Amino acid sequence: MNSPSIAQAQSSATGITPSLSAVAVAVFIAAALFAAAGWIDARADNGPTLALSLVLGSAFGFVLQRSRFCFFCAFREWLDERNPAGILAILAALAVGLAGYAVIFGAWLPDPSTGRLAPDAFIGPVGPVLILGGVAFGAGMAISGSCVSAHLYRLGEGSPTAPFALIGTAVGFILGFLAWNSLYLGSVSAAPVIWLPNHIGYAGTLIGSLAVLALLALVLIHHLRARPDHAAEIRPIYSVFVRRWPGWLGGLAVGAIGTVAYLRVAPLGVTAELSGRARQGATAAGLLPERLLGLDTLRGCAALARDVLLTPNGLFVAGLILASLAAALAAGQFRPARPTSSQVLRGLIGGILLGFGAMVALGCSIGTLLSGIMAGALSGWVFAIAMLAGLVATLRIGRRLNLLPKA
Repeated sequence: MNSPSIAQAQSSATGITPSLSAVAVAVFIAAALFAAAGWIDARADNGPTLALSLVLGSAFGFVLQRSRFCFFCAFREWLDERNPAGILAILAALAVGLAGYAVIFGAWLPDPSTGRLAPDAFIGPVGPVLILGGVAFGAGMAISGSCVSAHLYRLGEGSPTAPFALIGTAVGFILGFLAWNSLYLGSVSAAPVIWLPNHIGYAGTLIGSLAVLALLALVLIHHLRARPDHAAEIRPIYSVFVRRWPGWLGGLAVGAIGTVAYLRVAPLGVTAELSGRARQGATAAGLLPERLLGLDTLRGCAALARDVLLTPNGLFVAGLILASLAAALAAGQFRPARPTSSQVLRGLIGGILLGFGAMVALGCSIGTLLSGIMAGALSGWVFAIAMLAGLVATLRIGRRLNLLPKA
């Protein structure tokens, strides 16, 4: 019996066979990204850092699209199907990042007991506002169907919801700025900033965090079911560019990219550019107060004012979206569709909650949670718990009231 052709395998796995024209466009986008990185690198003003941001963002977008690395999808698949693959991918990313950050920290700040914080790492205040931000962000994920990073890579897939979710996210950032001074004076200014290595050292933080991740993985792995192998899995090109990557592989890649990004540019984060541009526009329109108290001194995906066209985070996000588009085209997964009124409404409402939560928590599931936990920040763990609580509560209430799709 003949083995299935690549086209048959593609159709079996994705339902769509990519056309030659789609593959050609994908190759053109990839070449354009490399060319743009080379051109930017030649700039005298911070060119290498900007170029590396574009390259890392492209790698991140490709990995997200190929592995479907998505916080909301991971938890929804667990809640609805008891499929732990997505959560195990997140745990794998955190484990790799924790080890990588520990190595870097040891070189930059050998003695963490001095009370100093690791340079530029996302270590934020721990208090009620962080919890409020996590709950709001989780609710926004449940309503819009993704976190901010997943909406960005799904923008490259032609998602009808993602554009409205990102518009809503910008509006949510502005609402967060408007509430910021009251929140800062009432709580954030007095909230402790807790970096675990200050208290238990690098070894204690790494061992303790890995133990928590391992315990969670052991609980989840009992629900992992073996899946039948597909003959096409052994075909390298098909496995890399068409078939969905195993979750754990995507997690390892995300952890590695996060480590390199912190070492060479900045911790992983996808909201700094969007929030900065939202702040810039709202300030120009006279909507925001003259001062946002303490905001520019805090760590995380803080909304710094943007006074230049090209920024590291802006290029990172641009690379993410374009690489996701190229990956989706190559896999036959670029499926633009006309948005329904429900998708528009859910995108806008969910996006507003995503933006508000990310602003007051100083980052989203990538910045505050992923990069924060990798750095040993207690704020990362607190945000994760609050985000999960907001996601689960909103999903269950929304489904019970027939406001959100069932499983």
